[in-house]
Amino acid sequence: MNSIVVTDLSKRFRIPHQKKSTVFQNVIGLISRQMDYEEFWVLKDINFEIKSGETLGLIGRNGSGKSTLLKVLARVMYPDSGAIDIKGKVASFLELGVGFQPELSAAENVYIYASIMGMSRKQTAKIYDSIFDFADLKRFENMKLKNFSSGMYLRLAFSTAIQAEADVLLIDEVLAVADEAFQAKCIAKINDYKKLGKTVIFVSHTLDWVKALCTRTMLLEASRIISIGESEKVIKQYLDLLA
Repeated sequence: MNSIVVTDLSKRFRIPHQKKSTVFQNVIGLISRQMDYEEFWVLKDINFEIKSGETLGLIGRNGSGKSTLLKVLARVMYPDSGAIDIKGKVASFLELGVGFQPELSAAENVYIYASIMGMSRKQTAKIYDSIFDFADLKRFENMKLKNFSSGMYLRLAFSTAIQAEADVLLIDEVLAVADEAFQAKCIAKINDYKKLGKTVIFVSHTLDWVKALCTRTMLLEASRIISIGESEKVIKQYLDLLA
């Protein structure tokens, strides 16, 4: 059974040629209808399927479209064309600090972050202690987030996302911020997810993690899929590309 099916997915951004800083410049641009931007296709004709319980690695150079693809799957962005079919609830761990409010406490932010992922306050209360135990931040639960280090931010965000009762977990390249001990806990937790039959898409430049966690890997280059298959084989293609 497929957990994720992506068909003919494309996403474009507009890159301005010059900055319009005045109302007059904007009006002139509208009147003249000049094309003062170029279209950049960050994703183009993306097609793939992921089976339930599979962990798929996603690799590629910076700017190849990896993070944008995860954001589209998480419905943080919407595609310009194509279709996405995802079975079950999605939890995403995309960018460090997204959804957090620095002036609020860690405890308050856990409830906010959990609600963004679709959890009710009652559901969050049940996993509240587990979140702080996994993050090893119980003593800091009443501290304002603006006083947290980037590593503490990551621990709190990942712990909240991983404790959500989700069927699909999307993880972007953020674990590199964590120390080695917490990285090991995260990798072990992802393996637990796999054993429970959950679906994971894992974006990372740490190829050893991709090789260890993912049976299949997708390689993106210049907004398109150029390879998808056995992780070791695709990683070799990527290294050849870099060389």
